[in-house]
Amino acid sequence: MRDVVAIHPAWVLFCVILGTTTVSLNNSTINPAIPVFIERFDLSPMLATWIMAAFMTSMGITMPLTHYLSQKLGRKCLYLTGIGIFLVGSVIGAWANSIEAILTARVIQGIASGLIIPLSLALIYAVYPKSERGRITGIWGAAVMLSPAVGPLIGSLIIETFSWPALFLINLPFAFVALVVGIVALPKAKQENSSPFDGVGYLLISFGIGILLFATGQIRSLEDVKQLNNLLLMCVGISLLIGFVIWSLKHPNPLLDLTLFSITGYRYSTIIAVAQAIAMFETLFLLPLLIQMVLGLSPIVTGLLLLTTAVCASLAGQFAGKQLDKNGPQCVVTCGLLIGGGATLGLGLIPINSPLWLLYLVCALRGIGVGLSYIPITTAGINTLPDTMVTQGSVMNNISRRLCSSLMLVLGAIWLELSLNQTGVSLSEQYASAISDLFLVTGSLILITFPLALFFPKEQEHFSKEHGIRPLSINHQPLSNKEDKL
Repeated sequence: MRDVVAIHPAWVLFCVILGTTTVSLNNSTINPAIPVFIERFDLSPMLATWIMAAFMTSMGITMPLTHYLSQKLGRKCLYLTGIGIFLVGSVIGAWANSIEAILTARVIQGIASGLIIPLSLALIYAVYPKSERGRITGIWGAAVMLSPAVGPLIGSLIIETFSWPALFLINLPFAFVALVVGIVALPKAKQENSSPFDGVGYLLISFGIGILLFATGQIRSLEDVKQLNNLLLMCVGISLLIGFVIWSLKHPNPLLDLTLFSITGYRYSTIIAVAQAIAMFETLFLLPLLIQMVLGLSPIVTGLLLLTTAVCASLAGQFAGKQLDKNGPQCVVTCGLLIGGGATLGLGLIPINSPLWLLYLVCALRGIGVGLSYIPITTAGINTLPDTMVTQGSVMNNISRRLCSSLMLVLGAIWLELSLNQTGVSLSEQYASAISDLFLVTGSLILITFPLALFFPKEQEHFSKEHGIRPLSINHQPLSNKEDKL
């Protein structure tokens, strides 16, 4: 039977929001400081990129372990361990006096993030019933979506007012509060019988993710793609991930049970979430180029446009969460995909001489589309899973989004590079044409997923280790109480 929460579950939500937003803000506030690190430690641009890449790679390698470790330690213990590790990494970064120490701090922070992020939804779901999860994840999603947008602004202010160590020091009070609140508020986990550790599976997926993220992180131009070592690394990474899929489908107790994708609702939600994640990362990459390289506007305009998108996404997400609880995902997510996809197409079709207010309108519409669809469809998909598989489902959703987004960013960069070799055409016009093409492709990718939302199954499907995946009517009995654990 689920443990009774002694205090209001809102404290659990507060703890999770504090932990995840601290992690998200930490990663985005570092971006404006990269030139400062280059000057302070006399770095090459390639080595400087590892300040970001070390975080992302270590997080990607850690994520697949989250489900297994949560079975062994319990979600509460593992989440608090992640917060504690993040505190250690922040302290090391704040007192670092070499690039090696900075990279060590970033690796430690990435490991912590790989534990914290996948557990966020699982901890929330453990204390809120399915009928309230849309509203609650709307609140959680509002904070998560705002963090990447305001992070660079906060980072710039910190750099201007203090110095780069403050980027790490600012994490300490928030993470400490999250740790204290978590100790008091998070329900204690019962001992869970964990499966034997799938060492081969972990080696396959961790090396596959690590190598692939490393390879994509090295690619900055078409020449980088042509380099034999980068091509080999990408091929090895993809091969290892294919090997992981084959191994997992044959193994009786795999590290990540890929047969979860046989659940229609979970599969549909992951596909839509991947398309949305690709669009979000591509927009973060393309919008600064459109604003600064094509339109010749200030970087401040880029920041304000991204902030407009994030604020609208946060507000729309809260409305969408309530609608999800009342009416299911079909209508609200379909509307979100149509609005978001149409707005992304609009960024590709907008004339160069358009007034600035039109850009703000299009970005606001894109934010509304994201808010109506991104978090709600993820919530709806994970709601189709039994409670014992929520962490694993969250892990696989995160990994799918990050890997696909990284690969699509590389393809986008390649297309941009190929498009900048025209003769007789100005550089800004070449950028405008290439960026337009990428926005049109990205918008189309969102739009082609809307039938999955429209026909999202109204019946639940539950996972059974003994009998595989089978559809069950919503009138069937839920999982046994002894499986309903934190």
